[in-house]
Amino acid sequence: MFTVLVADDDPPIRRMLERTFAAEGYRVEAVADGGAALAAVERSVPDLIVLDVSMPGIDGLATSRRLRSRGLAVPILLLTARDAVPNRVAGLDAGADDYLVKPFASEELLARARALLRRASEPRGLLAFGDLVLDVAARSARRGQYEISLTAREAELLELLLRNPRQVISRALALERVWGGESAATLNAVDRCVSYLRRKLGDPPLIETVRGVGFILGR
Repeated sequence: MFTVLVADDDPPIRRMLERTFAAEGYRVEAVADGGAALAAVERSVPDLIVLDVSMPGIDGLATSRRLRSRGLAVPILLLTARDAVPNRVAGLDAGADDYLVKPFASEELLARARALLRRASEPRGLLAFGDLVLDVAARSARRGQYEISLTAREAELLELLLRNPRQVISRALALERVWGGESAATLNAVDRCVSYLRRKLGDPPLIETVRGVGFILGR
């Protein structure tokens, strides 16, 4: 049985989320803010975390960033009433795996949850290219003697590149495989993530841009 941690400061929405997940057989813990969510994760790590973006105190974005800074690889789904592109990009940059805009249908919420849990349960190991090694399960990387800290999104994008070395990965494919489709991100978010990842991997550069197409790891 999967465990879902829900954090939303709106009592009716929190109860609705709790009932929706419980009806599908999930074990649910529901809290009212980001601080309580962080404390809950300290006690027991769930299989999925659902965070409302606009919460008093520690909001959903700050909560997501803190969880990722601890190295937590649990999938995170953000809920928000803000549908503007900058808001979506901010959520993804904070380490969230997906983004769902209110109001939403319970069927879509559950479908997103299943997709995130399925992706998280896929078998993973070590992937390497030259002196670069990615521990897929831990979402950590090393290049030569240097440890590289990665966000969850950067680790997934690097995994995609490492599984397809010397092959051009289009922005559309990255969007589908890593972000779950255009409803979850924008092409600009892909470019930003590649830029961050390229800087973290250092010199000599491993990721090249194929103008108008996408990106490639090695040549």
